[in-house]
Parts: sequence; C-alpha cells; structure tokens
Amino acid sequence: MEETDANPRRTGRRLCCLCNHRRAALKRPKTLEQICRECFYEVFEEEIHQVIVDNQLFKPGDRVAIGASGGKDSTVLAYVLSELNRRHNYGLDLFLLSVDEGITGYRDDSLETVKRNEIQYGLPLKIVSYKDLYGWTMDEIVKMIGLKNNCTFCGVFRRQALDRGAALLKVDKLVTGHNVDDIAETVLLNILRGDIARLSRCTLITTGEDGPIPRCKPFKYTFEKEIVMYAYFKRLDYFSTECIYSPNAYRGFAREFIKDLERIRPRAILDIIKSGENFRISTSTKMPEQGTCERCSYISSQKWCKACVLLEGLNRGLPKLGIGRSRGLDNGHRNDIRQGTGTQHIEGKQCGSLDF
Repeated sequence: MEETDANPRRTGRRLCCLCNHRRAALKRPKTLEQICRECFYEVFEEEIHQVIVDNQLFKPGDRVAIGASGGKDSTVLAYVLSELNRRHNYGLDLFLLSVDEGITGYRDDSLETVKRNEIQYGLPLKIVSYKDLYGWTMDEIVKMIGLKNNCTFCGVFRRQALDRGAALLKVDKLVTGHNVDDIAETVLLNILRGDIARLSRCTLITTGEDGPIPRCKPFKYTFEKEIVMYAYFKRLDYFSTECIYSPNAYRGFAREFIKDLERIRPRAILDIIKSGENFRISTSTKMPEQGTCERCSYISSQKWCKACVLLEGLNRGLPKLGIGRSRGLDNGHRNDIRQGTGTQHIEGKQCGSLDF
C-alpha cells in the first residue's frame, strides 16, 4: 500500500496534487505536477485512451500489429494498449511484430525481450528478418558500406519490413511507439533537409490511410521521460541498449537539440509539433505523386522504391548507388539490369521477396 502522511511538513515531502492523499513520488515532465505513482498511472493511461478515442484510431474487430523492438517505447505501448483494450472493451485483436535487422549483440538480445513480452502479455509474435526479405543482414551491409550512411539502409529497409510483416499478419492497422520527442525531432530533420513531402505528413497521428495498412501513433502527445518513468515504476521488462551502429546518426544531433530545449521549457516539444501541424505547403510546390515500384510493387513516388535502389546497389557491389538525393537508377543502369549486362550481381534477393 502507498504510504500516506497527514502532515507532509513533518517529513518535508509534498502530497500528491491530484488525490491530496498519498505522497508525491514524481514530478511530471509534461505538466510539472507533483503526483503519486497511482495517479501517474491513471493520468498516463487515460491521456493515451483519450488520444485513441478522440482520433478514432481503431474500430471494434480491428486486427492491430504493435511494432515491437523490445525497447521502452514499444514495450510500454504493448502493455498499455493491452490494458486499455481490456478495460475499455476496444474489441481489438493485438499482435506483436518485430524486425530482425541482423545486428549481432543488439537485435538478437532485444528480440529475447520481445519473446518474453509475448508470454507476459499473451500476444502472438511475428518476426520478419532482413535476411529473409532482402538477403542481407545489417552486419553484412555495414561491412560493405562502413558506419557512414548505414542508418539510411536500415531505416528504409525497416519501414518496408514492418509493412510486409503487417501484411503477413493480415492486420488492419500498424501502431508504433513514436512519442512526442520522436515526432519533434522528425519535424526539425525535415526542415533541415528541406523535405516538404515528409514535413507535410510527419505530424499526422495516422499515416498511410490511402495505402493497404495505415500506421498510427498513440504516443503522439506522450513525453519520452514519462514513458521511461512508467516503465520503471511498473517494472516492465524492456531492453535499453542503444544500437551499436547509431551513435553518429544525423537524428542524434536533432535529439540533443530537443533535449536542450526541453530542459529550458518542457512544452517546447509540443510547440514544435504544433508548428509542424500548422505549416501550409505553397500551392506552387510540386509534390511527389505516389505510385508503385516497378520491381516489387511497394508504394513509391519513383519507378523503383528506395529499398530496391539500395538493394540493387548492394547486389551490384555499388552500395553508395542509392545514397543521397538520387532519384533511383539512371536509364543506363536500368538498361544494364534489364538486358543482364553490366556488373555481375552478387547473390541477393529482390526487395520484399517473401510471398504474401
């Protein structure tokens, strides 16, 4: 039972500002309120429930895949969504979906956490791997390309792997643990890159509604610090080691900037997202038209999707072929591929070669 104190002055500790009964155990980063653990659990879960209801993220009978990495965000998401599904009778069929990038000493360990979560939460688990989908592991890719630009390969391959895994599960929605910090970082990155197309959709709580499997972010307004505190106080089983290949990732610089802003004024993170939501794209700006990849039929604004371009570079021994602002392979390369001329292919699979 939580300890209470009728005279907080005697101990020098404040009472919870919500229940005014139990001792305050933490200060909420989001509101700076001093509250007890029980009230923190209640408001944390209720805020996520309200986001789900207000944005109509699900409907009864939906099959929902939870992107599960074993980290704090996806673990808390799986736990909270399971609890809310039972408590509020959402009527959802929940699944865990993990991607094995093939990173020795990192992903193999985190997947063991996900396998334990499968048992702890009673949720079926599906694992798809880069090796099965693309014929490559990230360890093999890093050996070829080095530690620069390796996150480009992983990010592109991972997004597509999640979609292909979701298709294998025949789900209606894919949910990810992206929190308010992640989204604020993405807004800044898209501004710095001048990526108007992504800037226009990165703050949306649901994306891909015009595609086969929409993605949604129930943690859109949830602070990373509060997710960590929730996982800690609930003693959830999660994996906390950073990817061994990501220390120099471009996103890391945006993350540090966001953390500096948060220390000065916590709500600055929410204000960045609000600014992103209010950006208006000029009518004269030409936006990319979405189509499908000629090679693997995945959604793409070019003839070849980014994953196929990157994969072709790897298989041809030209790993930098798709790095940067290239719009895919030039006509000469395409003709070489169609006619079977040019550099001999290294053994590898076409993008997304798993059958559905």
